[in-house]
Amino acid sequence: MEKQLDVSIVKKIQDVFTKLSQPVAILLFTSQADCEYCEQAADLLQEVATLSDKLDLKIYDLEQHADIARSYQIDKAPGIVIAALDGDKVVDYGIRFYGTPMGAEFSTLINDLLLVSNRDSGLAAATRTALSNLKQPVHLQVFVTPTCPYCPSAVLLAHRMAMESSLVVAEAVEASEFYDLAMKYEISAVPNTIINDGEGSVLGAVPEFDLMDGIEQVLQA
Repeated sequence: MEKQLDVSIVKKIQDVFTKLSQPVAILLFTSQADCEYCEQAADLLQEVATLSDKLDLKIYDLEQHADIARSYQIDKAPGIVIAALDGDKVVDYGIRFYGTPMGAEFSTLINDLLLVSNRDSGLAAATRTALSNLKQPVHLQVFVTPTCPYCPSAVLLAHRMAMESSLVVAEAVEASEFYDLAMKYEISAVPNTIINDGEGSVLGAVPEFDLMDGIEQVLQA
């Protein structure tokens, strides 16, 4: 395993992980078929998972463990699921990464682990109410790049919404690793949150009320 984190970063993460409350499952889906970044993702997550006994990492292969991948609706690699762990049961909140969470997105990974461990979305009461009133599934794809300073807040907001509502699945998608997907949605700037396969989008890191408004516009169309 190639080390991804230097000693000073490891110490900072260990300090942050003292705030972890409940166990967290990290599920990494890799592939032996043309996955340039899978090894890097595995090395990074293995290193992070060793920094707290509240983190449990499982690595699966998309082809060899196709049934497990389908159960989490993972169809690309590297694909990462951050979920709650209740005993032996994995509780899926719909929080996903596609790509290696490096650069600016590394902070999102750490914050997601805290978010899931503490079992609270932290959203405003009005947003929680709006999400509780959803009647249709919502699929959020937040396109990001490792050098984008505004992307982490956009991803974390989408992931908070996924945690709050079982009808929301939120994915961070590393645009350069999944270039064809970025081109499908004509991504020219990040962060860009694609709603329900392109039925709507929200550009930039916006307040939660603006993203909720974008979601509601799509569902009411």
